[in-house]
Amino acid sequence: MKREAKLLLNKACDSLVLAIELFNRPHDRGRVSSTLIMLDHAFEMQMKAAILHRGGRIREKRAKQTIGFDACVRRSLSDGAIRYLSEEQALVLQTINGLRDAAQHHLLDISEGQLYMHVQSGVTLFRDLLKSVFNQEFAIRLPTRVLPVSTSPPTDLATLFDSEVGEIKKLLGPGRRRRLEALARLRPLAILDATIRGEKGQPSDADLRRIGKEVSKGRTWADIFPGAAAVEIVTDGTGPSLLLRLSKKEGIPVQLVPEGTPGALVVAVKRVNELDFYSLGAKQLAEKVGLTMPKLLAVVDYLDLRRNQECYKEFKIGSQTHKRYSPKAIDTIKEALKKESADDIWRKHRTKSKGGRP
Repeated sequence: MKREAKLLLNKACDSLVLAIELFNRPHDRGRVSSTLIMLDHAFEMQMKAAILHRGGRIREKRAKQTIGFDACVRRSLSDGAIRYLSEEQALVLQTINGLRDAAQHHLLDISEGQLYMHVQSGVTLFRDLLKSVFNQEFAIRLPTRVLPVSTSPPTDLATLFDSEVGEIKKLLGPGRRRRLEALARLRPLAILDATIRGEKGQPSDADLRRIGKEVSKGRTWADIFPGAAAVEIVTDGTGPSLLLRLSKKEGIPVQLVPEGTPGALVVAVKRVNELDFYSLGAKQLAEKVGLTMPKLLAVVDYLDLRRNQECYKEFKIGSQTHKRYSPKAIDTIKEALKKESADDIWRKHRTKSKGGRP
């Protein structure tokens, strides 16, 4: 690993440990803002390390400063040679960044259930990227202890939002002068919803007042926050091994728009040239993984790689069809060959092609 990338990754891990420590502190003064600030910083440092590790640049030509958070997400999501983020992972990053922005620059009142959800999903994403980009285990970088602890972890997004909207409705009730508190509590819900729908920036006070009126009228949270209704909490494991991810379900797809569209979120930016992402022909892929063409094709068939849209795509140019692979195909094949040799796969492929005859 390049020295600069290594130092940035070390810094990312330091910030993540601090975010976890702040989340788990037994008193609340400054806890929410400091947790979100350090978690956001951890991801910016990790993304910069990943971009450098994959051969990219974190400074524009003649620029004195490195690129910011949004530019890091854009390169990590859409730059063909660098790309390692999925759209869902990018949405998690943008939500955390939006919450940090609100906490650092204005008012944010976020419930314990919401904070836990974002921190735990953040820790899970950091772990996933540490493995997929740097091939490092989480336990090597962090203490082997129980990480984010909550006395009341959310079980599903619907229950969490029902509870939140109910509390906000009470704050907006007749005769109660707590509108400012209600708007601050609406802000994290609005940030999550807007992020999922591909909108950039903080919700205005006018936006929050409009949402507050919808809450007072008794509309359901799914109608008020259609973006949030399109995701779900997915968990793996329990207790100390809990992994929590936000995953899109049937609902609102990620919108693709031209780069530079006003108000568009990073994940809503269209990949300008997909051939930059699917940058490898079969011969180039074979060279990258050190296989002959026949063995490469056997491995591709064995892994059913052509059904994986992150690894393979066909392009029709004129009368010709071009079969292209992405850099992720390299990682997928190398990972598979750690478990089973190319020779074994080749023998199985030949046996199958001969109709079961050895």
